[in-house]
Amino acid sequence: MENKIQKLIQAAKQAQLNSYAPYSNFKVGSAILADNGKVYAGCNVENAAYPLGQCAEAGAIAAMILDGGKKIVKILVASPNEKICSPCGGCRQKIKEFADKNTEILMCDSLDNIQSIDMNSLLPLAFELD
Repeated sequence: MENKIQKLIQAAKQAQLNSYAPYSNFKVGSAILADNGKVYAGCNVENAAYPLGQCAEAGAIAAMILDGGKKIVKILVASPNEKICSPCGGCRQKIKEFADKNTEILMCDSLDNIQSIDMNSLLPLAFELD
């Protein structure tokens, strides 16, 4: 399992290099291990009209869906500094759409320290399809 986490860290940090963050200078990368065994990455893309920016997690989710992945097994968010970066409220709900109670959310700082949390703890009263 450790090897899969290392792959997620590498993919998220590679995506982070391509982040477009001229306004905040806070470059975030994210990577998903999907139900099909593939890894998908995304980076944040800011916009002068701030609400139009896109978070790294949303980019990784879009890449997963585009390629036919259906479910997030693990998702990792890579912070650009020595503090972990948890998903924002909107991303928590986006992750939930493709997660279940066993989905692991990993948050990694710039030194590769990892904190893990389960989906229900991250977003206890999420909106659901049902």
